[in-house]
This record gives sequence, structure tokens and C-alpha cells, in this order.
Amino acid sequence: MKNLSLIAFSALFALSSCGGSTDSSETSSADTTTQETVAAPVEKEVSITINAGDDMKYDLPEITVKEGQLVKLTLNHTGKVAKEAMGHNWVLLAQGTIVSDFATKAMQAKDTDYIPAGASEVLFNTKLIGGGESVTIEFVAPAKGVYEFICTFPGHSGMMKGNFYVQ
Repeated sequence: MKNLSLIAFSALFALSSCGGSTDSSETSSADTTTQETVAAPVEKEVSITINAGDDMKYDLPEITVKEGQLVKLTLNHTGKVAKEAMGHNWVLLAQGTIVSDFATKAMQAKDTDYIPAGASEVLFNTKLIGGGESVTIEFVAPAKGVYEFICTFPGHSGMMKGNFYVQ
């Protein structure tokens, strides 16, 4: 019986001296190691090419970019008709713009390529181009959200439109 008590005491002593502490102030280096999450780098700029022809359609009905990203947008008029009869542009509208109301207003602005002077609805736009021409603009993507883009040449906005997504 004496041997059994001695063995039990020895086992208890061995366990208590082996670091079985539950004191929360003690931490090991494994406890403090954190795993860092590294986000993929955001591309500083994006190049977008959008084509529009004599069929009055953009080939991209939607565009997605990142907030604050430099956008280099090229509009190609792939048709043959001159801008006086079949001009195209690309106009990014502010959120909340009623496209039909703005398009009506734009039709009255022939002298400024169908972009009303001082129009607060216009965030960015290309100039009006005709068949075989191209134009490139650069701008910084606005705040996150969904925006609409259109062609403001009279009668085109019904078919030449799309969504511009900013993530």
C-alpha cells in the first residue's frame, strides 16, 4: 500500500512539473502566431476597348472595373457612315440619371457633339466619332456602384447602352 501511495504521489508530482499550467498569462510562440491574409494586388489601370458599328450597338453591354482604378477606354466606330449621319460616343452617366430624360436633353446639343454643356449627369465621355474613327479617354473609376453608359447621338440611346460596374 505504501508503494502504491508513493507511485501516485510521484505521478502527481511529475504531471505538475511538466508545464500543465492553465494560467492564461502564459503563451507560447505558437499561440501568438497569426496568419496574414494578403489580398491580390489591384491592377492600377485597366484598358477597355468597345466597338460600335452602323448597326447602333456596343459590343460590350457591361464593363466591370475597380473603384479608383485608372480606366483607359477606347471607342472604335467599326462602321463606314460619317459621324453627321451615324455618329457614336460613349457617355458615363451619374447614378440616378433618368436615361430617357437625359437623351432628350442631349438631342438638343448638336453643337457640342450631343453632350449638353455643363450637364451634371455626365461623369465622363468621348467625343463623337464617325465610321472608321477611334477615340481614347482616361479617367479614374468613380465610387463603387452601378452606372449606365449610353451613346447620345439622337435616337441611339435606346439600343446603345450598358452597365458600368464599379467594385
